[in-house]
Amino acid sequence: MLSGVKVVEMATYVAGPSAGGIMRDWGAAVIKVESPKGDPWRVFPTPTKAEDVGNPLFDLDNRGKRAIALDISRPEGLEALIRLIREADVFITNTRPSALERAGLDYESLKKENSRLIYSSVSGYGIEGEERDRPGFDMAAFWSRAGACDIMTPKGEEPIPLRTAAGDHVTGLTTLGGIMGALYEREKTGKGRLVETSLMRSGIYMMSSDYAIQLRFGKLAATPPREKAATPLTNFFQAGDGKWFCYLTRQLPQDWVELANAIGLEKYAEDERFASKLGRRKNSEALVALLDETFAHKSMREWGVILDAADLVWAPVLTSAEVVEDSQAAHLGAFVDVTRDNGQVYKSVATPVRFHDGEDARPRGDTPDFGQHSVDILKEYGYSDSEITAMLESGIAVGQKQKG
Repeated sequence: MLSGVKVVEMATYVAGPSAGGIMRDWGAAVIKVESPKGDPWRVFPTPTKAEDVGNPLFDLDNRGKRAIALDISRPEGLEALIRLIREADVFITNTRPSALERAGLDYESLKKENSRLIYSSVSGYGIEGEERDRPGFDMAAFWSRAGACDIMTPKGEEPIPLRTAAGDHVTGLTTLGGIMGALYEREKTGKGRLVETSLMRSGIYMMSSDYAIQLRFGKLAATPPREKAATPLTNFFQAGDGKWFCYLTRQLPQDWVELANAIGLEKYAEDERFASKLGRRKNSEALVALLDETFAHKSMREWGVILDAADLVWAPVLTSAEVVEDSQAAHLGAFVDVTRDNGQVYKSVATPVRFHDGEDARPRGDTPDFGQHSVDILKEYGYSDSEITAMLESGIAVGQKQKG
C-alpha cells in the first residue's frame, strides 16, 4: 500500500516509532535514526533473559525498519541526517521542540530543504506553550495530565497505573492518521505539512465523550463501583463458574424487559423499581444484587448461549493468555508470525487494520540491530568508502555488520 513512501524516523520509545512501524508493515521504507546511545526502548526490561527471545516490546514497533546511528550534535552527523530528510516523504520525531530548533531540524528549517516533506511532531504536551519541552511519557501526559486516570478510577479508589505503552500506541494511531491525511493532501497540492500530535491531546480525545459532557454541563459524574452504577445493566457480572463477563444495553426502552425475559426474571420485567432508566438508577444496588444472584446459577458458557439466542450484547472478560488463544482473534488476523533473519519465527501483534482485495499488511523483516544499516544507508546517500570510514572512526556514525 505504501510502497515507494520513504520515512525517516528520529524517535525513541513508542508513540513515534509505532506510527513508523505500522507504515513499515504497510510497505513504506522506514529508516530509524538513533543517537550513538541508541533508543532506550531497546533495553527496556522484559520478563525473560533468554537470548533467543529478544525484546518483544522493541520488536513490535521496529520490525522491518533499517537502522542508522548518527551523532547529530556534530556537523557531519547533522548533515547526514538532513541528506536523508531531503529525499524523505515523511519525517517522524519526538525530540523536544527547542532542541530541534537549535539543531535546525524544526519544520520551518526542514521545509526549505524539502518542500514536500510531511513533518510529524510527536510530543507529550505539544509544540506551543511554556510546557512544550516538558518530558511526557504516556502515564504522565496521556493517562494523568489528560484526566483519563481520574475519570476511570472508581470513586474513592486510589489511582491505578497505565499498562505498558497503552497511551503511546493510541497516540501512534493518532499520528498515523495525521500523516496519512497529509500524504493524501500532498497528492493534490504537492506541498508538505506539519502534523502535530501529543500524548495529552490524544488522551483527551480518548475520553472525549466524557469531556463533551464536562464542556456542555460543567460537571461530570464520578465512576461509581459496579453495584452503584448509573446504568446498572451495563456492567460486569460473575457467572457460577467464577468467570466474569460484561453485559451492555442498547439504551432502548425495552432493555430491561429483554434481559429479564431472557434470563428467567420475567416476574420482574414490570417491576416499577427497574422498569425505567431512572428507576434502575435509583435502585441500582438492588438490581445488581438480583442479577448477581441470578447469574451465579449457571456457567458463563451457559449464559453465553442464552444471551446469544436473545441477540443481547455481552462478552467474556478474557485474560491475556486467553486472548492470544482466542479463535475470533485468529480469524481477525490479530497476531502474526515474524521471521528473523536467522530463520527463527516468533509470534507478535499485527497492525490493527486488515486490507482486502490486494496485499495485506504484514511484518517486513526482522528488528534491526543498533546501527545495523549505517554503512549501507550512507553509501546509498552518496558517501564514499573513505568518508564512511572516517565517520565510523570518529564516532559520527556507528555501524555493525549485517545480520545472518
